Amino acid sequence: MPLPPLAPFPPSSVRRSIPPAEWESCLDAWITLAGAHLHLSQTEFSQAAADEGHLVSFLTSYFQEAAKATGNDSQFQSKKAHELKKQCFLLSHRLLSAEKIPQKLLDWTFLSNLSHVFMRSERLRELLSSLWKKNGDQIEAGLQRLKSSLTKTLESSTPATAEESLKDLVPLLHTSPEVATFFIAGTDFLDSLCASYTKSSPEFRAKIVTVASLALLSLTKGEKPSYSLLSDTLYSLKSNAETVAESSLQPSLLSDLVTNTPLIARIRDSGSADEGVRVKNFAETLSSFRQPSLARPKQIARRKADKGKGRALDDEFGHAAGSVNVHQMSLVTQIQDLFPDLGSGFIIQCLREYNDDVEQVTAHLLDDSLPPHLKNADRAAQLPPTIQEKTVHHHSALEPRSTPVPERRNIFDNDELDQLTVDASRLHIGRKNENLTADKILADKKAAPNKAAILSALATFDLDDDERDDTYDVEDVGGTVDSAVPGNDEAAELRDKNEEALFRAYSLSKDTFNRDTSTRRSKAREALKSETGMTDEAIEGWSIMLARDPRNLKRLEAKFSTFDGQQREIASTRWRDSPAGSGTEDSEGQGGRGGFRGRGGRGRGRGRGGRGGGGGQADASSAAGPASDKQTQANRHRKEANKSSRANHNRRDQRARKMARGGGLAG
Repeated sequence: MPLPPLAPFPPSSVRRSIPPAEWESCLDAWITLAGAHLHLSQTEFSQAAADEGHLVSFLTSYFQEAAKATGNDSQFQSKKAHELKKQCFLLSHRLLSAEKIPQKLLDWTFLSNLSHVFMRSERLRELLSSLWKKNGDQIEAGLQRLKSSLTKTLESSTPATAEESLKDLVPLLHTSPEVATFFIAGTDFLDSLCASYTKSSPEFRAKIVTVASLALLSLTKGEKPSYSLLSDTLYSLKSNAETVAESSLQPSLLSDLVTNTPLIARIRDSGSADEGVRVKNFAETLSSFRQPSLARPKQIARRKADKGKGRALDDEFGHAAGSVNVHQMSLVTQIQDLFPDLGSGFIIQCLREYNDDVEQVTAHLLDDSLPPHLKNADRAAQLPPTIQEKTVHHHSALEPRSTPVPERRNIFDNDELDQLTVDASRLHIGRKNENLTADKILADKKAAPNKAAILSALATFDLDDDERDDTYDVEDVGGTVDSAVPGNDEAAELRDKNEEALFRAYSLSKDTFNRDTSTRRSKAREALKSETGMTDEAIEGWSIMLARDPRNLKRLEAKFSTFDGQQREIASTRWRDSPAGSGTEDSEGQGGRGGFRGRGGRGRGRGRGGRGGGGGQADASSAAGPASDKQTQANRHRKEANKSSRANHNRRDQRARKMARGGGLAG
């Protein structure tokens, strides 16, 4: 048995004449028949969905009137009106998802009205995207006629006649990036928008900017953003803006786009960081076209603040007023984007049922598998405003009293001074000992440290801390340590050569480094500059730094001085005990390090003699002599320079020789 036909949705002039009771009956009939059509089989549903059938006529008339309805139209705000709106969306979704789609539903006017009613629905965006992939050719035919008509009208002398068509087209451009891309492709429609902008009223200019902004932003959406087309479009807009700026003082479309829309920010944030880099950089340069004089004031939604003061009662859901936090309201907004007909109160109940899990709530709503207490609940229920107790006055049972003075407490509360129990002899005014001076404190021997303690502390110091550490010498290591820096052989050789020339000149005569004109013109200075390649300032600076650093002078003496075979002084190597018996060396024994103290001091020697030998003269080739001896410095320099000529194969022989030499000296 076929279902009764669906009557077309009446226009507003007819609806105002229908009594409320009869209108409720009409809504009940439409809701019942729409639900019955949704339960038809695919064959029966295809027969009912003929191009001239009653189902297509009802849907086109309903969305045409719903798109024109204002926000305060009570006939679209009731619970039954929201239920009919949901049924109409489900019918449209099933019709547009079928294999054979009625031609009336592919017309841009129906798709635009549908987009206007469900502007924020993500399901509608997915539906239009799949519809474009399957039936894009049929949709383009109607859109091409509209595009040609709009282009011709916008380029005429009266572009304002296209205002209504552009206004109807905006919702479709917002929900379908494919349609927006179709309009922006090519330069004819964009050129007509630029041409009509300069000769239109400010009100119509705002609509032109909206259309152009939606069309441009559509190129950054989708799986593969069309950055190449976006680049061409932006260059075309820039060329038009430069032409307008040269010919007249009128603002251009690009200036209005940059000033009043987030076009540049959206392009910059679109895609990943490495996609469309050239277009994003070019879009940033368009900021120079921003004109503050074109900025339009933003419309601020004014909300009446409820300033009533009272105690809020529990709401109808059994929760205290104000228990719905900001996080839950954001979840309600997400669900209402998919199901705009659901009330916020019903969505709050669903979220509390599934622990604020938006995915579970969405899945159960799509599958219609909610629990019985939610399935039978009012789906259009809204969150009620805060209930205020404006008639009942609550009086406190506490008697009024003055605020007590705050007390300050600290760590000295209840101490002996606070309790006045302190001994009077401990109290004094000013300094306790006015006649006590620093000299008297130092002269007081009562607190002086014990002399034995001082000597014990001094005994812990190693007086040979300044002894040269030969742990890693070639004779001890048995190998070779190369101190040369790789890659700097030429620079090091040149530096050593210059240092040697400067040091020898410094040793012969320090007057060569004087900072006067006669010295600079002398033959000695000219020869020094020719040998080192340095300037007068560099040579004199080297002399100044050398005089300030005695260590560097000793280093150069040890490095470049050679032993001439004459020993002018024989240092005493006899060890003498100190008079106090503290174990320190006599001042006369500075020429030798030692006698009975072995290599490390305090009796830990390995059979070797002291640094100066056990009463004999130090070895002429030894590098372990006193640091002040020039021969020792020369031996150390020779030892460092000849490390690379030795290898590891004779380390045992070298050790045997050293041990033999040390044992003979110790004996």
